[in-house]
Amino acid sequence: MALYLVERKQAEMSFEQVAVAQRAAIEMSRRFTAAGKPARYIRATLVPSESRCLTLFEAADAKVLQELNEAAQIPFDRIVEVLVLIP
Repeated sequence: MALYLVERKQAEMSFEQVAVAQRAAIEMSRRFTAAGKPARYIRATLVPSESRCLTLFEAADAKVLQELNEAAQIPFDRIVEVLVLIP
């Protein structure tokens, strides 16, 4: 499985709405994994100065995450594979 960053605009969302979206992403990850489409929510990072929310997932491919976010009704701008470098 690879790591993916899901980018979304946060400008139209309040902090409470972002928290609801986070819970929905976590729950949908559990459902997808149970259905044989492994996806793991790792964390979200808010960038207030850019009105962005960046969510890190682990999944087999970007298509699974596209389906997951659509099923959870969480809008997103793009999904990109990333590498995380930890010293």
